[in-house]
Amino acid sequence: MRDAIRADDRLEWERGLFEAFASRDVRTRDALVSEQLVDLDGLVQRWARVPRVSASVATSAGLLFALLALLKGLAVAGAEDASAFQEAFAAAVGALTLGVAGASFCIAVHVRSSRVLRARLTATARLIARLEALSVGDL
Repeated sequence: MRDAIRADDRLEWERGLFEAFASRDVRTRDALVSEQLVDLDGLVQRWARVPRVSASVATSAGLLFALLALLKGLAVAGAEDASAFQEAFAAAVGALTLGVAGASFCIAVHVRSSRVLRARLTATARLIARLEALSVGDL
């Protein structure tokens, strides 16, 4: 399995984990495995905020464009024209709706990615437990 992981460049973290377990000294092995876990935490957290920030940007953009549509519609039509106000209001609601829809999509991505992340971290913990059990058998 170690040879298969070495051959794939996409599995850099896993390669480091297997190299850590290749150490014969228990203290060195534990330190290297802990270092790999810190690296994994950094890799996992690197993109964790992106969906939340994207949802915030989508909501803010929707509000901004709604305000701009409303202001433009009111400036062009004048205060007396009720139909122009209704058109401006409809354009503003449409822009706001797109912003909320974008934010909803980003929130759904965040929820789904959190579930996948938990599943992968659980699988990683099982892998480390299995490698620890195998490394004890080697000694």
